[in-house]
Amino acid sequence: MSNSFSDLHDLLIQLSEPITEFLSKTHYTPPEGSNISVKALIEPLFPHKTSPPNPSISEAQIRASIRDFTLACALISSSQSSTHELLLWIPQHLSISADSAFRELSKAYCGVFTEENAKRIGELGVDCVSVPEEKRLVVELMPEVLLLLKERIKESSIDKSDEVHEVSAASANVPVGFAVVAAYQFRWFVTQVGYPYLGKLCAMVIPSALTALDHWSPEVKGQGMVSLTHLAKNVDAAELGCYGDVLLDACCQNIASSDEIWPHVVEMSALLVTCTQKGNPRSPWFERMLNEMLSHLERQPRNKERRIAWLKYIEPVLTAVGLVLLAHFSRIFPLFLKWMHADDDETVKLVLERIQTILRLTWIRNTPYIGRLVDELTVLYKEAALKKAREEVRAHILQILCLLQQCKGVQFEAAWGKHKDDPNLTNLESSLSGRDKTTVNIKPFVAAHE
Repeated sequence: MSNSFSDLHDLLIQLSEPITEFLSKTHYTPPEGSNISVKALIEPLFPHKTSPPNPSISEAQIRASIRDFTLACALISSSQSSTHELLLWIPQHLSISADSAFRELSKAYCGVFTEENAKRIGELGVDCVSVPEEKRLVVELMPEVLLLLKERIKESSIDKSDEVHEVSAASANVPVGFAVVAAYQFRWFVTQVGYPYLGKLCAMVIPSALTALDHWSPEVKGQGMVSLTHLAKNVDAAELGCYGDVLLDACCQNIASSDEIWPHVVEMSALLVTCTQKGNPRSPWFERMLNEMLSHLERQPRNKERRIAWLKYIEPVLTAVGLVLLAHFSRIFPLFLKWMHADDDETVKLVLERIQTILRLTWIRNTPYIGRLVDELTVLYKEAALKKAREEVRAHILQILCLLQQCKGVQFEAAWGKHKDDPNLTNLESSLSGRDKTTVNIKPFVAAHE
């Protein structure tokens, strides 16, 4: 076995050499205002060739070297999806090399520690046999590494129990750069594992993710949100266990986040609340989350990035809430009616898609929005002549008007009557009048709401 340890250590050095050589030649200047050097953090994590070679390396030493090597690869690889100034200096080819080196190490590691690797993974409740070789090392390292990263993130968090020194705890004791680095490493580890294995690791992943969400730095929060979004997509609701309410409370606490991470918080919140509360449309969590989001949107209704992110990711929540959406019409429709006339085509298309979803789910019932909606849609139909996505926008408008015509016949005709003779709407009137009523299947919706 000692020979195997030595061979594995030799492979580690072999894989590290091209990476460390490139790092040594790379000119690096820490960003202005930063008091940490990411390059100086990475370089010591790679093993270096000793002279003379060490023929009797211990298992503890090789495991420590493997852990450090993996942490280095995790950080370098994370730079591919980062625009943070601390990681911008890492070129893409180096990230690809780090990915490749880690996969090669993982396969070699499984060959040396086959039985022990299976035992360690089995203790986590994961079936080792079904886990791909390139993922087994990550799974085995997670109990140790996630705890280390959690503590590193926590070091620069605000100590809420210390009312006197809470600000200094975040700004002076430990540079926030260490937490940013740890957050990216954490996100890399979590996203390496998917369904069905990740569900068995929730008890380790969730506490660390919540620590990231509780941090004051938007960058650290954002990586925690990306990790929880990946978790929500790759676990069953039952596997979240007692963490459901804790996670949803953290989502609601973070909805009023900075704009740079608003897309992350919306996607994470929509997926987690749908995952945990599906089948219970009257859940107070749906109510609280929608109210928090709508309040945040109402504060800046003209914020393009904010509205696009919400419209893009909120669909699962709308579908899960269903008819209960009627309780939110007084806040949703004023926003929709403004956004329908936005300058960008993406907002217009997304809001029309969400209107169709709401119409199908609620059949709009007895609300005062039918006449106003018809008025705004006809105005938008004329405005669409100046848009690049003219045909797509008009197709959405026709679909919505057809749904309104079918579900609210008399009310729709009354609202449409003042527009039908408009010469600018001749094509729309012709399309609407000649529409084959069988092209929109309304039976499931009628049956659901009778």
